[in-house]
Amino acid sequence: MSQRRIADHLTDYALFLCMTASIAMMFFYAPIEREMGIVQKIFYFHVPLAWNAFLGFTIVFFCSFRYLATRDPKWDARAVSAAEVGVLFTTLVLITGPIWAKPVWGIWWTWDARLTLTFVLWLIYLGYLMLRRYIDSPERRSALAAIVGIVGFVDVPLVYFAIRWWRTQHPQPVIMGGDDSGLDPRMATTLWVSTAAYLLLFTALYRRRLRLEYARAEVDALRDEMEGRQS
Repeated sequence: MSQRRIADHLTDYALFLCMTASIAMMFFYAPIEREMGIVQKIFYFHVPLAWNAFLGFTIVFFCSFRYLATRDPKWDARAVSAAEVGVLFTTLVLITGPIWAKPVWGIWWTWDARLTLTFVLWLIYLGYLMLRRYIDSPERRSALAAIVGIVGFVDVPLVYFAIRWWRTQHPQPVIMGGDDSGLDPRMATTLWVSTAAYLLLFTALYRRRLRLEYARAEVDALRDEMEGRQS
């Protein structure tokens, strides 16, 4: 068995154990929040998804810079793979958020700063993926996508700091939010286990998506070679 397959199996086993533990802790260990009740349990899905989406877009940002500096296709492959997983996680953030908001706020959605900026972030990287579909030249596609990936990253810190910089309907930070912030120790432990579980999920999806991108590049190279021979 190759080292890659061993790494995949280890990641999958760790993901299964960590995700199982996180779900069990959500419902049987973490206490029910006094004001929001059972619906607050969505917090343990929603927040880790958002943090790991930010991780994905950070990878896009870094790899896009590296691609523009080196023109090495491996950096472009890493960027697009991270972008797809980041968009998936952001989509789930935008789904779980309204499910949480409806019973707490009485509405599914409001155009406050954090929610609006998160939606814009999703649109930016969805546009990044669409851009790659409509440009045939690999070099031009990768270069333009890298620029979008870098510029679009500006929205990530805006989303994170929105509830600190502006008055929003979104809850104020409970981690590193000031003297009045903080979580029950059992809630905090559950949150970190859930974050680890979604980090492992991100890793598993990213590794597989990256291999697909490398395989696609090989197929494209073979097709171009065959077309060149025929012409």
